[in-house]
Amino acid sequence: MTMWDTIVIGAGAAGLVAAERSAATGHATLLLEKANKPGVKILMSGGTRCNVTHATDRNGIVAAFGKPGKFLHSALSYLGPQEVVDLFAREGVATKVESTGKVFPVSDRAIDVRDALLRRLSRSGAALRTGVAVTEIVATEHGFQLESTRGSWECRSLILTSGGQSYPGCGTTGDGYRWLAELGHRIVPCVPSLAPLTSSAHWLTALSGLTFDDVRLSLWDTTFPGKQRPKKPIETYRSSLLLTHKGLSGPAAMNVSRGVARAASPLPLLATCDWFPDFNQEQVYERLRDEMASDPRRELVPLLSRWVFKRFAEALVDHLQLDPRQRVAELASSNVRRLAVALKELPIPITGTLGFAKAEVTAGGVALGEVDSRTMASRRVPGLYLAGEILDLDGPIGGFNFQAAFATGWVAGYQGQAVQAWQESLGENAPGE
Repeated sequence: MTMWDTIVIGAGAAGLVAAERSAATGHATLLLEKANKPGVKILMSGGTRCNVTHATDRNGIVAAFGKPGKFLHSALSYLGPQEVVDLFAREGVATKVESTGKVFPVSDRAIDVRDALLRRLSRSGAALRTGVAVTEIVATEHGFQLESTRGSWECRSLILTSGGQSYPGCGTTGDGYRWLAELGHRIVPCVPSLAPLTSSAHWLTALSGLTFDDVRLSLWDTTFPGKQRPKKPIETYRSSLLLTHKGLSGPAAMNVSRGVARAASPLPLLATCDWFPDFNQEQVYERLRDEMASDPRRELVPLLSRWVFKRFAEALVDHLQLDPRQRVAELASSNVRRLAVALKELPIPITGTLGFAKAEVTAGGVALGEVDSRTMASRRVPGLYLAGEILDLDGPIGGFNFQAAFATGWVAGYQGQAVQAWQESLGENAPGE
């Protein structure tokens, strides 16, 4: 068959759901995938465990995306977090909620998530072709003409779920942006998001591998020591933090990485690490004083090691140019204050991120104002639908981006038909943009 009712480009999270919905509602549907197997990014995600959603309600998902999150209201009304959990449960994939709110399969196997979506796709009757790289899309009088490395196809409607530019080894090299720009869409410039940060703080290199469970990391647009500190950081996030041989990683660092990628050159920016976010600086200072008063003969590093990793205590004392063998009773009050400041807002220069190669998602993409959030239909090209990471919509670590991909793919798959009928049946109670 060269003429299809619907062709879906990209067999990732959004594409697998969209193609299944399209075929299940009676459309002859073809799903094309550039890689040699579907769902490659699903298989890689979450350390090969796949964090499918977050343990919150629809409003919690919307809030996690910030101001752009309102775009998701309609899509989440069809497929919210609980519906995602139920969908996988029906396919025999039980899920669990971890302390962070992340939802994983009980098996801790991303392949179980991918295979559940493939089973649904197979039952729907959709055709899947892998190893097919689309090279050109042309809008025609009757729909779309597609050229590829494996031939040509035509379709009446097209669903584009080709992803962003993150993890380009999966095949997500930003092809969709070029096609959409040629079709008249505005593309918000793309930058890597949820990527590890790089730093010129070489004293941290020796601490590679240390993980802190609870750190508030803030990103500032100026290296403020010696300058006036801005009133608000560019980004701030509280979570676990991993020190690496190149800089900072873990959720706290990766969730502020979009701010680094979008910052004006030249870098560096400055990050501050609050290692004790439940206490203010004065409380940390007083606690240090109390500890020192109760054990005055203790040397500085052993005393700090009660609070933080010994390796970190040694590096911090060296960085502050204090004597690690000095008894705490001999430590000047000004140096106790310096320690308190360092434990609350330790400055770390940030030189960039590890880029798209290590980014989990792409920030930027198709401008949301050019897509009807109720149907995922393009407002510029009739018969074109968009879903997933190709949209200018990126959320934090925690399953939020997969949830958005599943929900927008679900709605796009209906191509406005069943969705429109459902909206009309609700009347004034129908969710809007």
